[in-house]
Amino acid sequence: MSTEKIPPSPPSPPDTLSTGDKHIFADPNTLENGGSVIGPTKTEDLRSLYLEVLSRRGSSEQLLFDIDLEYTQEEEAKVVKILDTRLFTAVLLSTFVLNVDRTNISNAVSAGLPADLGFTINTVNSANQVYAAIFTFSTLLGGIAGKRFGPQRFIVTLAHALINNVGGYYAVRSFIALTEGGVIPATLIYLGTFYKSTELVTRLSWFWGIQSIASAVSGLMAAGLLQLDGVRGLEGWKWLFIVDGIFTLLVAVWLVAYLPGDVTRTRGRWTKYSSKGWFDLRQQTIAVTRTIRDDPTKIKYLTTRVSWNDLKDGLTDRFVWGHLILTRVISLTPGTPLQTYLPTVIKTFNYSTFVANALTAPIYVLQCISMVLLGWHSDRTGDRAFHGLFGAVWFLVGFVLLRALPTSSGKGARYVGALVAGSWPQTHSLNIGWMTENTAGVGKRTVASGLIIGAANIYALWSSQIYRSDDSPLFRRGNDINIAFCAAAVVIWLLLKWQYVHANRTRAERTRALSEEERREVEARMEEDGSRGLLFRWVVWASRDGMVAWLTVRFTH
Repeated sequence: MSTEKIPPSPPSPPDTLSTGDKHIFADPNTLENGGSVIGPTKTEDLRSLYLEVLSRRGSSEQLLFDIDLEYTQEEEAKVVKILDTRLFTAVLLSTFVLNVDRTNISNAVSAGLPADLGFTINTVNSANQVYAAIFTFSTLLGGIAGKRFGPQRFIVTLAHALINNVGGYYAVRSFIALTEGGVIPATLIYLGTFYKSTELVTRLSWFWGIQSIASAVSGLMAAGLLQLDGVRGLEGWKWLFIVDGIFTLLVAVWLVAYLPGDVTRTRGRWTKYSSKGWFDLRQQTIAVTRTIRDDPTKIKYLTTRVSWNDLKDGLTDRFVWGHLILTRVISLTPGTPLQTYLPTVIKTFNYSTFVANALTAPIYVLQCISMVLLGWHSDRTGDRAFHGLFGAVWFLVGFVLLRALPTSSGKGARYVGALVAGSWPQTHSLNIGWMTENTAGVGKRTVASGLIIGAANIYALWSSQIYRSDDSPLFRRGNDINIAFCAAAVVIWLLLKWQYVHANRTRAERTRALSEEERREVEARMEEDGSRGLLFRWVVWASRDGMVAWLTVRFTH
């Protein structure tokens, strides 16, 4: 885009928002020669919100937001492509190394870690419970800067190599939970500052999908590194933790230097883009403006604090609790025992330790593919409920196969059962996206987000005890429990959809019965009431052009 094609900046009227010394205009050549123009949005009084932010932050620091900006879809797509290739890939690398650290314990267990340290899998389960409790606590307090993936959280991984007893095992797992717990919520907040709400579910699917890839790579690494058993007097599982720890430490140091705080600070010290940054001034303005237009409350996040009323509102909302129960009690519970003991389960099919760990890789790769495709299709269609239902049914079928196939079945057939169960498309991103779409009010949404992130970890307190030593190696009782949880998830996905449909119909009937004066009173309280307001409508089946309830302000007038 040549500078000659941009018209001179006219004097700005007093209430015009500018991005520095001159107003940013779209290239007229671009606007005239194709592409849909994306123009100003008047959903909220963005000017007053913006000026309020500037007054609180000080006039010397202005936001690159232009309420009157026009740009093409092609320009926006270019900005998103830069974000995907230069920022999101680094975020994926971060969650990749995080999950390697979290899941390589399953590979170590299959290589005899419990026996070497003098305990059974029941101790592993108890340590997982401690891990879950501390990890959840750390998650709820994890409002740190999203780019701060400091090396201090990785060093404890190396400490696994120094474990010699039960006490050391508990201590190391506890420290890992404490230092890693805040990473995921910080990353989700971080991504939300760069991407529009309608872009997040697909990327969150990648975010959790790459964790499956990490588990696959961890299995392949374990298959090789466990062969070092006895080298330098160390067990094979200790070599696994040493190599993983060194790798993640190096990645963490690089990420601290690379990840920018926002689109205006992309001149990282260790990047080839350091001389000029990722974006020019116009692209920076597009990047900021598009996210604020998508969710005007992103301005409010800078000036609004969570109140006690927000906390009470979030904790007493039955729809929020529906999503929490779906995450905490039902949907994710069966995954913990299976992930912890997947290599061990595959070993019972008469595979060696080397082959059993290697065979976990195809399972996790398929899970990543299924998860990303499900999230992508959910964004394309605007549906959450039936896509979540599909994932729950997939999981249910897998555990039925694991439970029903007799030991006389060939090991290939039994591996297929493990493949189906282990590769289920995790629906956590769908659940988070749906809850966020239907939670209005900045403070309440913040509370709900913290609750669901905590719920996504605390379930391990009970799920860690599903597979017990007296039930091994087939874990038939454990799989019966998992089948029950999967069946309950199927019911709850359908129940949530029915609740939203029924609630919308009820509110529509009550709205039609309002007098003009009553309606004006309700409209005056819309922002204050949020999703509890009579005029708010929950998203049941969103359109591609406006999938977020609070984004499009789904209040019927």
